[in-house]
Amino acid sequence: MASSAITFPAKGKLIRVLSIDGGGVKGLIPGVMLEYLESQLQELDGEDVRLADYFDVVTGTSTGGLIATMITAPNPKNRPFYAAKDIVPFYLEHCPKIFPQKNKGIRFGGPERDPRTSMDAKPAPSSLWPSLIVGLLGMAANVMDAVKAINGPKYDGKYLRTLLQEFLPETKLNQTLTPVIIPTFDIKHLQPIIFSTFEADRDELKNPLLSDVCISTSAAPIFLPAHHFKTSNSKKEERCFNLIDGGVAANNPTLIAMSMITRELLMQKQRFFASNPLDYGRFPSNIIRHRISQRGIQV
Repeated sequence: MASSAITFPAKGKLIRVLSIDGGGVKGLIPGVMLEYLESQLQELDGEDVRLADYFDVVTGTSTGGLIATMITAPNPKNRPFYAAKDIVPFYLEHCPKIFPQKNKGIRFGGPERDPRTSMDAKPAPSSLWPSLIVGLLGMAANVMDAVKAINGPKYDGKYLRTLLQEFLPETKLNQTLTPVIIPTFDIKHLQPIIFSTFEADRDELKNPLLSDVCISTSAAPIFLPAHHFKTSNSKKEERCFNLIDGGVAANNPTLIAMSMITRELLMQKQRFFASNPLDYGRFPSNIIRHRISQRGIQV
């Protein structure tokens, strides 16, 4: 988005913001919800529409930042790289490789659960000692994990870094099809670092590769290593980043997004409401109101 004078919204005109919380593998939950939302929008406007067509800003933290990037990063045809229906398969395919489980056979103690009834099944007396031993082994594994966490993260993060760098080899933050806002946290300066398309347009030092932003906001402490990278500008100035999961600062990025959008409006930096028939005119509210009224809901 190029900087330009702003036209403040008329009464009733809203800025549409999609906000996606962090949560690791639980990114499957917003993935399912977004798939349903996009499918409903496709019923209205055709199978080629994507969520990025309907929102003015997309914000996400941690796994939410990854999803925000997936649905706004451009493919070679300048359309979103991923449709919402691709999010869940992406997680199911790659999460076991990002977080590989070595001790699949160990159960962390406690009474066995009957998978058919989901009720606690009392072990027979003869099985008490084996159950106790398994429980102690589970506790020992937890202690070992805690000791390892002191020396470094549980996972090396190599698979995630390679995956994102292959997915977004040269794409920069200011190239997203819809503006994004993605929080991270700098462990050297102990302060949040908020990446946004708005600032990336104005400052080369705040315009890193999208892959670096995704790796950073997903670097959950204890589980994945911090991400270190540099940006530079035409004046050969450099800025160093030492970042971890944005959830340390704001697992729900809504307030950060609202603050940044408000600042952009007050600074008269962004033209959110430019008159463009290809934008809001494509999705008139009366169509949605008509569909709602068809379902018998008073509008």
